[in-house]
Formats: sequence, structure tokens, C-alpha cells
Amino acid sequence: MPPPRFPRRGRADRAGAVRARVPRAPIPAAARWLVGLLIVMISGLALSGTALAATGTPPPAAAPVAGAPAQQTDGIDVSGTLRDQNGEPLDGVVIIAEQNGAQVAEGVSEATGRWQITVPGEGSYTFRLDSETLPQGTEVLQGETTRDVSSGSLNTVVFRFGEEQAGLGASGFATFLRLLVDGIRFGLVIGISAVGLSLIFGTTGLTNFAHGEMVTIGAVVAWFINVLGGVHLIPATIIAMIVGAALGAANELGIWRRLRRRGAGLIAQLVVSIGLSIALRYLVLIIFGGRSESFADYTAQTVRNYGPIALTDKDLSAIIISIVVLIGVALLLQKTRIGKAMRAVSDNRDLAASSGINVDRVVLFVWMMGGALATLGGVLFALSELSSTVQYEMGFRLLLLMFAGVILGGLGTAYGALLGCLIVGVLVQLSTLVLPLDLKYLGGLAVLIVILVFRPQGLLGSKARIG
Repeated sequence: MPPPRFPRRGRADRAGAVRARVPRAPIPAAARWLVGLLIVMISGLALSGTALAATGTPPPAAAPVAGAPAQQTDGIDVSGTLRDQNGEPLDGVVIIAEQNGAQVAEGVSEATGRWQITVPGEGSYTFRLDSETLPQGTEVLQGETTRDVSSGSLNTVVFRFGEEQAGLGASGFATFLRLLVDGIRFGLVIGISAVGLSLIFGTTGLTNFAHGEMVTIGAVVAWFINVLGGVHLIPATIIAMIVGAALGAANELGIWRRLRRRGAGLIAQLVVSIGLSIALRYLVLIIFGGRSESFADYTAQTVRNYGPIALTDKDLSAIIISIVVLIGVALLLQKTRIGKAMRAVSDNRDLAASSGINVDRVVLFVWMMGGALATLGGVLFALSELSSTVQYEMGFRLLLLMFAGVILGGLGTAYGALLGCLIVGVLVQLSTLVLPLDLKYLGGLAVLIVILVFRPQGLLGSKARIG
């Protein structure tokens, strides 16, 4: 007997049957919630900008009347920190700003040595210390300086205290040693912030320009918890690191994983990271403001002498914390299963997936660890003398040095990032021996160019990672 014949199905029926047999995997509720949160944040940012544009636009100014005084503007903030030759903060010192020989602004330093004044607008100003308000015995090396002030940038004025160093004798060697230790401390801070950036590139191939904003957000969150919440800085930093890890997870689940599954190329992801960086930076500006703020703890500290090296307790603690954390990261990469999985995904993503490693879970862990380390780096950078405050552009200013350290050490390698950041930090500080203070970042970038000319893959990178 011939076999029974079934009616032939059309292409649409067969496709429907296939779709019925292979149901689509539901989108996790956490991912839907994170995407919704990001949409709400971006919509709120757009609505805030629209409202500000609608209500904050001033009417057209009337034509100036001959002989009438110029209309006053909101002004531009200029700030700095005063510390004497022993590293002690100077309280009650008057700082005067002059333009064209006339005094235009005046300010007084606080107990922490921090001062801030507002000048009328952009231009060249002369800033000087009122010598009558300086404590007796203060040795001023440079009490007057002239600099250009511009809106939209961090305007900092530095006065120099101490005795003039002549030649490279004993005092010159002490200065070199002090700058070397400061460079190591600065390089460790850059390294903590950049390890996550390097691991993210190694596991996903993404050059994340929004990583600097993760540094800023971590420091801002710690500031809110510490200053407004009244929580001590140490537990506030731990809470902020948890928030930073959650922010890293939100980035991966809500944006980058979706882009990868939709086949977005690395160039497209790079452009998205630039846009995300700008959006997050100005979101922090709306919430936190453009002011510079200090933490409630560890602001005014006494400098202790360790032979020719002078350090405050917070500087020494920053060095110890950085070394301990980086050793912990190294042990995690070498001794734990997740660390070995991270190295495997970084070396060959497809081979790691075929050997049973959950690549998505590894990448999520890398983003969370990168967010937590970026938060810690932001707090340590805000506590250092190089920044000493929390400011909405602090991560953006640190981003160039992070990229320099990561590229110098070798893209995608955590150890290379640490080595490169140490070299950049030391050269940035030592360059002040021959360069003006405003040009000190030139030394780190110059050595980056020189080394990459002879070794394009970086110091510890492989040739397969070029570009």
C-alpha cells in the first residue's frame, strides 16, 4: 500500500511551523528594566535641555549707550590650593586678581588651603598673594603669576613656596626623588582607572571613550554619600564602588551586548561610546554642577618626612591601597577560574566559547570590575594634590593619560596597562623639572610617541594586537 500523502505546505506555512517549533528567547526582565532606565535618563536630559533653552534664553541686549558702564556677566571661577614649603595648608591668605593694573576680584583661602574667586570674564589676569596676610616664616618662591582664563575649562592658579633650588646638588636630588615618588603615586592612580579600560578592550575589542565618565561618576557618587549623606569617606567609597559596578553592568546589558548581537562593528561602537561620553559628562554637569568640591574627610593633613621624601598620610595610603588592589587584580587573573576565563576570552573569544566558557558572563564581570576600579581611581584622584577636588571634567582630563598608559603598555593586557601608566605618571611629574607646570603632560605623551615608533604593539603587547 502506498504511503499516505500529506498536503504540501507553502513557504509561509513551513516558516510558521519553524517559528512555532523554535520559540524566541524572552528578553530578561533586568535587561528590559535597564534599557528603560537609560531611555528615561536620556529623555530627561533632552527635556532638561529643552526647558533650559526655552526659559533661560535672555532677551536681546539693547544697544550700549555711550559712556555707560559695561554690563556685568556671571563671571568665571578660578581656584587653587595654598600650601607652604612644609606642605601645611595656608588659612586666611588673601588672593587678589588684577587686570590692566586694576583689581577686579579678591578671595581668601580656607582652613584646607583651598581658595576660589570669580573674575568678570575671559582674558588675561594677574593673580598675586597679599604678603601681609601670609603667616610669619612662609617662604614664597612665586607669589605672583599671570595666566589666561577661559570659560568651559578648569582654571587653576598655582603659587610656589619654598627655597630656590640651585643646580642638582643634595637639594636637587631630593626634589628629583620627591617628584619620582609623586609620579609613582600618580601612575598607580592612573593604572587603577585604566585596568578596566584595558580588559574591556581585550575581551570585546571596544575602545571605550566613556570610561573617563565612569571615573567622574564614581567620584561624584562618593562625594554625595560622604558630604551630603554624612558617611565617612571609606564606607562611602565602598558604596560608590558598588554603584560603579552596577553602572558597568548597565552599560554592558543595556547597550554594548545589544549592539554586538545586532552585528554592530567596532567603529560604530566607538562612535556610540563617544556620544555616551558626552551625554554622561553633561548629565553630571546638570546634577552636580560646574563647581569644584572637596570631600569632607582627609582634606587638611600634615606632611610627614620620610628621609628626603615628604608625604601626607592620605598620599601614603593611596600608594598602599593602589598596590594592594593591583596585586589583588593580578592574583585574580592568575589564580582564579574567572581570571583564567578572562585571559582565555581576551586571547581567542571563539575558542574560549567552543571550550565551554560563558563569554557573555565573563564580559559582564569585566564591565563590573572595570566600573568598580574606575570609581576607586576617581576617589583617589580627587584626593591627590593633582586634582584635590571633585569636578565634572576630572575623568575626561584623566582619559588621555589612561589611553596613553594602555597603548604604551600594550592594548588588551592588564599588566601592560599598569606598566604603561606607571611610566606615564613618572614622566609627567619629572617633566616639571624642565617644563612649565601647565605643560607637564607633554613628557608622558612624548615618550608614548617615541616608544610606539620602535615598538608599535606596546611594551608588553603582541603583534596581533596592533591597531
